[in-house]
Amino acid sequence: MQVEITDVFLRDGLQDEPVIVSMAHKLEIAEALIAAGLKRIEAASFVNPKRVPQMADAADVISSLPAVEGVRYTSLALNGKGIERAVDAGATDIQVVTSASQAHSNANAGQAIEDALAGIGATVARYPQTRFFAGISTAFTCPFEGSIDPGHLLRLVRAFKDMGIKDIGLADTLGTTPTEKVLANLAHVRDSEPHLTYYLHLHNAHGQALATVGAAVSAGVVRFDAAVGGFGGCPFAPGAHGNVATEELVKYLHDAGHVTGIDEDGLTEAVRLAREIVSHSPAVLLDPAR
Repeated sequence: MQVEITDVFLRDGLQDEPVIVSMAHKLEIAEALIAAGLKRIEAASFVNPKRVPQMADAADVISSLPAVEGVRYTSLALNGKGIERAVDAGATDIQVVTSASQAHSNANAGQAIEDALAGIGATVARYPQTRFFAGISTAFTCPFEGSIDPGHLLRLVRAFKDMGIKDIGLADTLGTTPTEKVLANLAHVRDSEPHLTYYLHLHNAHGQALATVGAAVSAGVVRFDAAVGGFGGCPFAPGAHGNVATEELVKYLHDAGHVTGIDEDGLTEAVRLAREIVSHSPAVLLDPAR
């Protein structure tokens, strides 16, 4: 089976690291990922730089990434202002994100879910030429509210569907959700809205992420997010762990007979580069009011 992987190191992988990686180094890592065969790279998020200073150069990064045939760069936005900034920077593929829990929405986006969705929907409608897809954080487990009801998750999926968005990712933001719970919530929304496309964004607290991937592939999911080196986390979700590592995910899929189009040796070099750059980057000075 052909499985698509989006590497999210440049956004999710760096947002929780206590360092500032230069734009030049970000572009270097992007080139290493492309050399390894990645065709989809999450490159930046257009969020408040006072809250996430690692993404302060998002516009410069997006406008400076090399144009490579077959490679798509995606950006993330939490609200209308973020969408506008991303479009102005030249972003063509934008992930709009809300949380599945009110508490996480307040912590992560600084507003209630309903307000976030209203602002996103109004802005998405203004850019019909932009490719939008959606992500739902804490889709299975919230650090503040616990287990997420699948019926509530479905209402959020339908809110994005009503915006015309048909490509929706479900995130295990903490990385602690058992495989059975991930599959149960996924099955509920897929059974109710079978004509949408779903993908999974998995963090990896207890080493269960690969088992979840295997079960999800068996259920027909063919797209996953991952980050080289297993970097990442959410600054506004206490206890969040790093992403499932791209290199581990690719090996797991290859060993199971699936096709990714990604070279494992090339990934090894990308991981080495990412670790070296992070370890030698200057510390970030966080705004205490963030």
